[in-house]
Amino acid sequence: MTLATAMTRSGRKAPEGGRGDGRRRDGATWFLVLPALIPILILSVGPLLYGIMLAFTDAQSGRTRSTQWVGLLNFQDLLHDTLFWDSFRIGLLWAVGVTVPQFVLALGLALLLNANLRMRWLARALAIIPWAMPEVVVGIMWRLVYNPDAGILNETIRDLGLGDGRDWLTGLATALPAVIIVGIWAGMPQTTVALLAGLQNTPHELHEAAALDGAGAWRRFRTVTWPAIRPVALAISALNFIWKMNDWRLVGLPPGRSLIRST
Repeated sequence: MTLATAMTRSGRKAPEGGRGDGRRRDGATWFLVLPALIPILILSVGPLLYGIMLAFTDAQSGRTRSTQWVGLLNFQDLLHDTLFWDSFRIGLLWAVGVTVPQFVLALGLALLLNANLRMRWLARALAIIPWAMPEVVVGIMWRLVYNPDAGILNETIRDLGLGDGRDWLTGLATALPAVIIVGIWAGMPQTTVALLAGLQNTPHELHEAAALDGAGAWRRFRTVTWPAIRPVALAISALNFIWKMNDWRLVGLPPGRSLIRST
């Protein structure tokens, strides 16, 4: 017989945990969290708040003179800066141009790799190769592909009799689409793996039941597969968009190493 049962039978209530126990548990939880929380506060939150504060001053990089509070003047100047809006437009085109096609292609590849294919393990291993390559190597490799004199792309165009090719990496009209293709290729493995994990967590019995009800492949995807992977799809798409808006490693490397040539 437990203590609670015995005290209940005797007409007394069993003692409940007081506020002191809850406070001790909270203190122990914070004690365990602090080692991971302190570096985040010091290295991430602190510099972020400091940078926000500097935005309201006349501070300039590399200068040690005292700064003065200027309020919203910097933001007013930014709203009338054409260079900022051009950069923002290009960044938005870059992020959307990579994220949307990458998701569509990765979803098709994930569906293919989830099917019952021979040598599926080899196909999955080959699909993640771009993920394992450093960004610098990817940039150098694709610069060789886009090389105007002996690049694979121009050589293929010449062999097919479609023209003499062109210099793909000089001029925004061709350089931005060329870099978007590289971004799609380099980021597809991560999106594919995430979607493939969502597909493998979808109960196979639901597909079998839908097939027995006479549902075709498209209807099974729309009513069974997509609802199951939608949370993963939304999460990975949002992360890809955020990463691409902040990712300029392929196009923002030092001159001589960047994918786009400096003109």
